[in-house]
Amino acid sequence: MADGAGQDETAAMIRIPGGSFRMGSDSHYAEEAPAHRVTVDGFWIDAAPVTNRQFRAFVAATGHVTSAEIAPDPKDYPGALPHLLRAGSLVFNPPSHAVGLDDWSQWWTFKVGAHWRKPYGSGSSIKGLDDHPVVHVAYRDAEAYAAWAGKALPTEAEWEFAARGGLEGAEFAWGDEFTPAGRHMANTWQGAFPHENSREDGYARTSPVTAFPPNGYGVLDMIGNAWEWTSDWWSARHPADAPKACCVPVNPRGGSEAASYDPGQPAIRIPRRVLKGGSHLCAPGYCRRYRPAARHAEAVDTSTSHIGFRCVVRDGAAGR
Repeated sequence: MADGAGQDETAAMIRIPGGSFRMGSDSHYAEEAPAHRVTVDGFWIDAAPVTNRQFRAFVAATGHVTSAEIAPDPKDYPGALPHLLRAGSLVFNPPSHAVGLDDWSQWWTFKVGAHWRKPYGSGSSIKGLDDHPVVHVAYRDAEAYAAWAGKALPTEAEWEFAARGGLEGAEFAWGDEFTPAGRHMANTWQGAFPHENSREDGYARTSPVTAFPPNGYGVLDMIGNAWEWTSDWWSARHPADAPKACCVPVNPRGGSEAASYDPGQPAIRIPRRVLKGGSHLCAPGYCRRYRPAARHAEAVDTSTSHIGFRCVVRDGAAGR
C-alpha cells in the first residue's frame, strides 16, 4: 500500500477494459495523424481529475513544494529575462478587445506568486474550489502525487482509450454532436476567443469536476475544464498504422525524450510531454482540441491556470 493511499488504490476509480481502438485522427490537426490502431491492457483510471481537495491532502502529508513555488535556476534558461526567473506561473488574462490569434502573450501573463493555492496570483485563493481540478501543476508535481497515491500517470493511449468511452471513431467523448439537443457536455469556451466568453456552459474558468455528464465508461471531465498530463514524450506525429493485425502495438509509449524538445527554442533544452483533453479555453474559432484524439505539447517545467492531471492503476498493480 502506498504511503498516500490510506485505502485501496482503486477507490474512486473506474475500471477500463483492455481493447483495441483507432488512436488519433486524420481529420483535424497534423499532430493527431495518422490515425492508427493500438491495443491497451485493462487499467483503472481516476473517475475525475485530481482536485484541489485531494492535492491539498498530498501537500499536507508530504510537504511537497510545486514547481510554480520555486524560482527557476538561471542556468536552465540562458537569455531569460530576470523578471521571469521568479516563482510563479502562467495565468489566463483575457484582453478587453479582439486581438490576433497568433500571439499567445496577448492572453497569457506570467504572474509572480501564482500557484495551485493562488490560481490567479497574489490575493486569489482556492476557497470554494475544493472540487475543481488542481491547476498550476508541472509534470514533476503530477508525477509526485501519483507516486504518493500508489498510482501512475496515464500513457497517451490509455488516456485516449478511456476518453472515448467505448465509442469507436466518435468525434467527441459522448458522440458526434458537440452540444446534443443544445446541452453542453464539457467546460469549453463560447464566444470570440480570447476576449468574449458568453459562458453558455455556466463557467468562465474551471468548474467542479462533476459539473458535466460522464462518458460511456462513467469517467468524468475527460474533455475541457483543464488539460491533463500524460507520461508520453511529445512527438510531432503519430507512427504509421501497422500493416497487419499481428503488428498492432500493445501499450504504446509514444515518442522519445530526445525528439521531444521544442525546435523553436534551441537554447532551452526542456523536454515536452503530451497533454490531452483540452480545457475551458478551447474554442471553435481558435483551438478545437476538446476531443479525445486531440493532443498538445507542454514543457515538463511549465505550469498554467489550465493544466491538471489524473492517475491510473494498471491491472496487477493495485495493492502493491
